[in-house]
Amino acid sequence: MIGTRPAGQHTVRQHNAALVLGAIADGPGTSRAGLAAATGLTKATVSSVVDRLIAADLVAEGEPEQRVGPGRRGTVVSLSPTGPHGLGIEIGVDYLASCLVDLTGTVRAQEVRSADNRTPRVFQRVAAFLRKARKQAEALGVPVGGVGIAVPGLVESGLVRLAPNLGWRDVDLADRLGGTFTVANEANFAALAELWHGSALPDFVHVSGEIGIGAGIVLDRALFEGVRGAGGEIGHLPVAPDGPPCSCGANGCLERMAGQEEILRLAGAETVDELVSALESGEAAALSAVATAAGHLGVGLSTVVNLMDVPAVVLGGTYARLEPWLRQPLLAELERRVPSTAWSPVRVVRSALGTGAAVRGAAGSVIRGILADPEHHLTTHWPSDQDARDR
Repeated sequence: MIGTRPAGQHTVRQHNAALVLGAIADGPGTSRAGLAAATGLTKATVSSVVDRLIAADLVAEGEPEQRVGPGRRGTVVSLSPTGPHGLGIEIGVDYLASCLVDLTGTVRAQEVRSADNRTPRVFQRVAAFLRKARKQAEALGVPVGGVGIAVPGLVESGLVRLAPNLGWRDVDLADRLGGTFTVANEANFAALAELWHGSALPDFVHVSGEIGIGAGIVLDRALFEGVRGAGGEIGHLPVAPDGPPCSCGANGCLERMAGQEEILRLAGAETVDELVSALESGEAAALSAVATAAGHLGVGLSTVVNLMDVPAVVLGGTYARLEPWLRQPLLAELERRVPSTAWSPVRVVRSALGTGAAVRGAAGSVIRGILADPEHHLTTHWPSDQDARDR
């Protein structure tokens, strides 16, 4: 007979640590007594867990709690500002980005560097960029608790199966860069960042348009990745089957028809800054280019909305910058192609995170991992400020 085994001591410890740390993250400035009430654990258990979290620099003690009434006031505990940080790296087609966040998700350092990454030397470049980002953390006197890497391609179990705009196939970044990383599609990381730090919508599709177009779908506050992790590949939806060839090998894909390079080409602009200036000046070619892209984007997004019944679209990346000119033609196309808009209009929202969403999500995924399984980190020695200075 096969039965369910009772939880072992480690499993119980893991559960309790995650429960307490999650309560601290949700209610910073809570005392041990407050945590016991919030978690249902005994005060003795909470106190033991909190002491271990403090020793690992995941939690810090503060001032006595502010409350009215008789009785002894407890000392509040909050996430430690000097505890393990999450480091995010984004490998774009024409740039690299880094972002360092603390346990609360607050950005402590960030950098964006223009670079054409469609070269064989890209891995040396990324490795050097990663070393520089780690040194920034050292300079701040904080440890890096993990690294998340966002890439514009299909990722399966950390392996980049296909990134057509970079010319990659079956690339193992852990092997190429020498380390342990959380690797995921940049659109999925961007959608998670929007969920954690953006519009607070529970259900949406986040679409960003740089050289490629990526989409991350969030349903009931959870990322929809598909059975094999390839969900949300909106950039390769066919919107003009007889159109020009795409980097993936097909014709008339959305990213080929409405990606950044095509918009710039139609507008006669060299850069996005130049395009925005032309739009602000009301230049006909620029307005026409964005309207054309909005039409193709509406075709692709209407497929997602009709299939998944997603009530909102978040425009990220370059699309966030172009939102004032994209919005109306995009809404018109969605209204024309999505029957449910007659009684339930699709919301179109501009991402507050813009082009920084993916790298923010990559860094945030590390923090979410620590908060979900602090027991894994409780035995790790995070270097103190003095340790960092001594290196």
